[in-house]
Amino acid sequence: MTIDTRTDIELIEQCLAHNELSDFSFEELVNRYKNLVYSIILRQIKNKDEASDIAQDVFLKVYKNLARYTSEFKFSTWIMRITSNHIIDQHRKKKMETISYEEYTADGGVIGTTASTEAVYLQQENTERINKILTGLPEQYKVPVVLFHQHGLSYQQISDKIGEPVSKIKNRIFRGRKLLKELLVEGE
Repeated sequence: MTIDTRTDIELIEQCLAHNELSDFSFEELVNRYKNLVYSIILRQIKNKDEASDIAQDVFLKVYKNLARYTSEFKFSTWIMRITSNHIIDQHRKKKMETISYEEYTADGGVIGTTASTEAVYLQQENTERINKILTGLPEQYKVPVVLFHQHGLSYQQISDKIGEPVSKIKNRIFRGRKLLKELLVEGE
């Protein structure tokens, strides 16, 4: 196994050239970003099979829209945005998650849970409310906050992914949290 040392931009240009190396170049891009895309999706969807299907859909979107990518932004930022937007689209399509009859126990609780139905509902409602408000945050705050809190990345890792200084990342996370808190309090 050899390590491909081509930059993302070089791989994208090779993909867009539509020659015998295009498929290999796109495969390398997929290999570089599949874990990032999958982890973003899995954090939101919480179903491994569905997350795998959605990841494939995301990479199809990436492939179809590769010509629209501009090197003004890092490729990782662009692909994270496509992933986030696709997840939002999936949530809109789904609207409400249902639980089958077989998943209920005789006492009305969901199999495999120890919390009351009310507690589960309230927790789910709070999570949905936070995620809804989070998706409404400006992109400059949303991306660092999600990467830090939902993906567990350090300030330095976020800085490397986004291409901004660590001090700016810390500031954006601070301001993003503050704005999120204000919006949560305002919505009560």
